[in-house]
Amino acid sequence: MSTLRDLAEEHTQLRPADIDHLHRIAGDWQLLSDLSFADLLLWVPVDGDGTFLCVAQVRPTTAPTAYLDDQVGRIVGGPEVAHLEVAYRQGRIWREGDPVWYGDVPARHEAIPVRLRAADGESGEVVAVVGRDTNLSTARTPSQLELNYLTTADDLAQMTADGTFPPPRHPGETTSAPRVGDGLVRLDANGKVTYASPNAQSAYRRLGYASHLVGEDLAKLHRRLASDPLEGTDAANGVLAALRGEAPPRREIDARGATMLTRSLPLMPAGVPIGALVLVRDITEVRRRDRALITKDATIREIHHRVKNNLQTVAALLRLQARRVSMPEARVALEESVRRVASIALVHETLSMSSDEAVEFDGIVDRVASAATEVAATEVSVGMRRKGSFGVLPAEIATSLVMVLNELLLNAVEHGFPPAGEDGVAGPEGGAPPQVVVTAHRFRKQLHVSVADNGRGLPAEFDAERGGRLGLQIVRALVTGELRGSIELRPGAAGGTEAVLVVPLARGERG
Repeated sequence: MSTLRDLAEEHTQLRPADIDHLHRIAGDWQLLSDLSFADLLLWVPVDGDGTFLCVAQVRPTTAPTAYLDDQVGRIVGGPEVAHLEVAYRQGRIWREGDPVWYGDVPARHEAIPVRLRAADGESGEVVAVVGRDTNLSTARTPSQLELNYLTTADDLAQMTADGTFPPPRHPGETTSAPRVGDGLVRLDANGKVTYASPNAQSAYRRLGYASHLVGEDLAKLHRRLASDPLEGTDAANGVLAALRGEAPPRREIDARGATMLTRSLPLMPAGVPIGALVLVRDITEVRRRDRALITKDATIREIHHRVKNNLQTVAALLRLQARRVSMPEARVALEESVRRVASIALVHETLSMSSDEAVEFDGIVDRVASAATEVAATEVSVGMRRKGSFGVLPAEIATSLVMVLNELLLNAVEHGFPPAGEDGVAGPEGGAPPQVVVTAHRFRKQLHVSVADNGRGLPAEFDAERGGRLGLQIVRALVTGELRGSIELRPGAAGGTEAVLVVPLARGERG
């Protein structure tokens, strides 16, 4: 299914600013749909020939839908869109006409022009039409709640036609929550409550207000209820801002161990401020879970920090033991163990500073590569370079992969570049500077990694499957076991040796 932007760009001459406004409408119109008890369809004119294209649709959560089938992508013309044509050409809300039938469902048509206000705030041009289609099969005498919903819906519909709804979205606000069903409070121009839905009344009762809300000054009530005076002032200022015609960011109020999220919207049909709409939602349990997750994350980071400290202690003890050993072979083995433990500690150090069980791996690779050139037992100065990005890797992959890369880098430096004259080898061909390049890229849920040097290459008698020192045996065991991947050692295209790894990334990898 094509997106709103795709459909508009393919079939219409709408400007990018027009399409952005339609996106804002579609991002906030669930509120209007629920208040209207009606389906909303966003129609745009096609080439000025009297036909309209449906680019978005939303169904109400408060009433049955008028459409069983999705209408997005449908192009219609003729008498079927006469009401849309009137709203588009005349720039007014169309409510005339008799009910129409969609199969066995009777529906009432309305058409609301969508106006994009000019940069100077003046009334702009109509760029689309919202069709408001109500299923009449369950029509009955409306309750007080439904009457207040419909009255508020008509105010927002007029603001849509004026170009003042929806309001601009504030940074960090990605949804329009709370919704109508969570709790609705309507205020008059003086900030007094004229209606509060049962769910809204319950939300305020959780905060400690047991009386009925009608007649209360909501801004003053927020100041009285909030446990934190600053928080209460912010919530009160949000209500007052909406009464002035502004659209403030959402606010939270904490009181008596409960938390309520509020969203204040101005009501100013035809540019006349008549009050405000305040949507509320009891989010006590949500915030309680958030606090539990924060505590859990902090505990996990502390565990990684302690594991890192313990590993560094182990590495220090091994280093101390290596200094006291007289046998060269034993000293080399202990020093290699120190490097392996230190590389694992590096991953846990990064995880101790991360907010989840994943790490930015590029920085770890760069630090391991730098350490490999510093501690490698060789007289040759070898340059290190990384191409591409490993991205973010989950901890279970990062821990094993850092050990693999540590071994491959040390092998490349120590065995790819012997001292000048050893075994008759003078260095890289053509006098090129000694270099090891680590390359990484992602392809089809796999991480492809190569460690390539321009050194002397593999010995003629080398057996890639069985040969190699302990380091290569560790590498093969980790790649095929822990990482469930594959590794190949082969001559490089331009000389030297290349180790190629393929690691699956299906276990929690996030890209």
